[in-house]
Amino acid sequence: MSAFAFEQIGVIRSPWKEKFAVPRQPGLVQDGHGELHLIAPYNQPEAVRGLENFSHLWVLFVFHQTLSGGWRPTVRPPRLGGNARIGVFATRSTFRPNPVGMSLVELKGIRCEKNQVILQLGSLDLVDGTPVVDIKPYLPFAEALPQARAGFAQEAPAADMPVRFSPLAERQLQQQQQQYPHLARFIRDVLAQDPRPAYRKGEAQAREYAVWLLDFNVRWRVDETGTEVTGIDPR
Repeated sequence: MSAFAFEQIGVIRSPWKEKFAVPRQPGLVQDGHGELHLIAPYNQPEAVRGLENFSHLWVLFVFHQTLSGGWRPTVRPPRLGGNARIGVFATRSTFRPNPVGMSLVELKGIRCEKNQVILQLGSLDLVDGTPVVDIKPYLPFAEALPQARAGFAQEAPAADMPVRFSPLAERQLQQQQQQYPHLARFIRDVLAQDPRPAYRKGEAQAREYAVWLLDFNVRWRVDETGTEVTGIDPR
């Protein structure tokens, strides 16, 4: 066999509106939760019967935003500073022969209403609009191996970048307090992971960055003292 065809079964809805600043793994940003919306003909309550008895799911998805980039035999993982090259199959890079990813996420609930079946998910690392091709229940007895060796990513990445808010950003947070009560914590958790490209880290020159999170264009600058959020503009 030289080709396979997969049907999209659902789509992800998440606060991550673009690839930049998405956590490198699920569970790293406590307010970064989302939903999986099943699509027809798979949006049937019968298809998820019994799934509520599992606390976590494997979500198999397509790296849709990097499809045009093709695959590369070697890549430069951010965890290695973005300089060392290793084989693509020794990483979770998006630039794969088959652009399929997998993510372990918490299942917080299931909503079945009218013609919709929605899986409510915990903290995830998937861009809004990500196409999903399968879900599988997580089995702790077979898949939780704490003594396993993980090469260059044995532990979670550090999230120790100091983050502060400018006076303007503080005022903008106050304006959104009622609708987004945890917005400040969410932004702080995202930026504390220092989402800059690996080759930018360690630069002496201050630089401005921006990313679309939830319904906001979040702007920040990084200097020798840490990260300062300079603006949180509604989109």
